[in-house]
Amino acid sequence: AVVSTQSGHYGRDSMEESKHSIISKLFIDSVDNGTPIKVCAPMVRYSSLPFRHLVKLYRCDLTFTHMMLSDCFSKAQSARDADFQHCETDRPLIAQFAASDPEYFAAAARLISPFVDGVDLNCGCPQRWAIKEGIGACMCTNPKLISKIVSRCRQVNPELPVSVKIRILDSIEDTVALAQAIEDAGAAFISVHGRTIKERNVTPHFDYVKAIKNNVNIPVIHNGGVYSPDDIEPALLKTGADGVMCAQGLLNNPALFAGYNETPLQCVQDWVNIAISYGTTFVTFKHHLVFMLENVLPKHEKKIFNNLSTIAAVLDYLDNNFDIRYQNKLPT
Repeated sequence: AVVSTQSGHYGRDSMEESKHSIISKLFIDSVDNGTPIKVCAPMVRYSSLPFRHLVKLYRCDLTFTHMMLSDCFSKAQSARDADFQHCETDRPLIAQFAASDPEYFAAAARLISPFVDGVDLNCGCPQRWAIKEGIGACMCTNPKLISKIVSRCRQVNPELPVSVKIRILDSIEDTVALAQAIEDAGAAFISVHGRTIKERNVTPHFDYVKAIKNNVNIPVIHNGGVYSPDDIEPALLKTGADGVMCAQGLLNNPALFAGYNETPLQCVQDWVNIAISYGTTFVTFKHHLVFMLENVLPKHEKKIFNNLSTIAAVLDYLDNNFDIRYQNKLPT
């Protein structure tokens, strides 16, 4: 599965002509090597630069920013500074935006394009505030608007790959039609969360994702139900997708894509070095550790850890219990 910047074409030659060839190369190498693309999903509060750095140490091929609001991003430098942090090694990277206006999405894409390898339109967020604003998953019932947004962005930023993350609709037919409309608009690839806007924590509808894969000529990334290394191959076999996207599974175990069934202590050590080096806030620093140590700490130790209220206290705990301490260096 190889992306094309031209709608309806799926071939190596056109991919390699793109200015932003990193995403193209990911899919080309995936086919050549017989290995699926492994993607860290966009997550509010958690898809920050430090966490992106961490998962890429453990065989994550592609990361997304958290969902940013295209209108705010395009209008205000303060919003751009607050929402987006990056560094030269933070690649390949997709910037995800929520948008209901084609001009705002295209403008946000233009501003961020020097620092990323593609932009993604969020049509998967099910949160009530997003639905109320007319963005996120509710847009899946409006393929024409999605197509306008993707098409306009391609016109303004012809060398920048545009992708779309969707949820499935109630019927396979409508879901496939949505994916085909996205492809025809010029999208480079599609990420499909195999659940409807109303579904939570249920088995994904793998057959819907498979139907999309069978009816479009651009790569399809499956999202949903991948919580351990053992979940990856079955999801790919059931969907035929070109890769898997993972959210909660990577929060609990950032080394999941490297084959670990639970977070190795080296990964915890890496997080300490990365987070402190980047100046990560205490809340974010600790939240990630709570997720990562979920299956490591016994119940009584979790209570102790959860009551720690400073970075110094957390570091003392990790030092005393796991011989983990800040080493004043970034792992590579």
